[in-house]
Amino acid sequence: MPMIRLDKFISERTEFSRSQIKQLTAKGAVSVNGNTVKKSDLKIDPDTDSVSVQGRLLSGDKHKYILLNKPQGYVSSTESTEGPSVLELIPPEIRTKGMFPAGRLDKDSIGALLITDDGELAHRMLSPKSHIPKIYIVKLARPYESKYVDIFKKGIKLADGETCLPAEVKSSEYCDKLAFVQLYEGKYHQVKRMFAAVGNHVEILMRFSLGSLVLPEKLALGECMELLHKDVENLFVQPVFERICADFPEVFSANLINI
Repeated sequence: MPMIRLDKFISERTEFSRSQIKQLTAKGAVSVNGNTVKKSDLKIDPDTDSVSVQGRLLSGDKHKYILLNKPQGYVSSTESTEGPSVLELIPPEIRTKGMFPAGRLDKDSIGALLITDDGELAHRMLSPKSHIPKIYIVKLARPYESKYVDIFKKGIKLADGETCLPAEVKSSEYCDKLAFVQLYEGKYHQVKRMFAAVGNHVEILMRFSLGSLVLPEKLALGECMELLHKDVENLFVQPVFERICADFPEVFSANLINI
C-alpha cells in the first residue's frame, strides 16, 4: 500500500478532525511504532506501521465493523428524530466518521445489528441479489401452531395482499410461545405482519443471525463488539437454520420470556 499522511490515516479510523489530530500530535498524544511523533503530516505505511492515539492502538484496516446487540427504544438511523440513535451505544473510542447501521431493526425490536463505515459492504449486504438470510426469534401472544410451517414455506400472503418469499419457521423447546423464523427479504414489519396473517401477534422480536454471523451469548443488550474480517465474511455464508436454532443460547430465551 502507498505511504499516506499520518493525519489522513488517523482521520479515517477515528472521529477526530484534521485540526484535532494536529493538536493531539503537538501535545505528544500520537505515536508511530512506539515513538512519539510531533508532526501530523508525517508519511507512514498503513500495512507495516503501528499508530496509537492517546494510548489506543488503531487498526490498519480502513473500515470498521461493529456488531451491536440492539436494545428496545433505539432507532436504526444516524439521526435521532424519532428517538436515540443506535450510534449512541457505540463507545466513542471505536466510532469513526461516516459510521451507520447497515440495515434496520424496528425501534421496539432487539438483537443483531451491523454498524459500519463501509458503504460497499452495506450495499452488497442489502442488495436483493445477495439474499442474505436473517434468523429471528419471536415471543408470541398465543402458542405456536405446527400449521405455520407449511403456510410460511408456501409464501405467506399478508393482510394487504402482498405475498412474501418462502420462509422457514419452527417452534422453540424453551416455551410454546417462542418461535424461530428465517427470512430472505426485508419487507416493512415483515415478521410481525406474517404472524398477524396467521392470527397471532408478535410481542417481542429479536434478530440473532445475519447470514452465518450469529450474535454471541456473551453480548448483552446494549453492548457491541468489533468484528474481524473473517467474521464479516460470515454475513455471506448460508446458515443452517435447524442447527443455529438448536444452538440458540438459553439465556437469550429466558430474557425473551421475561420481557
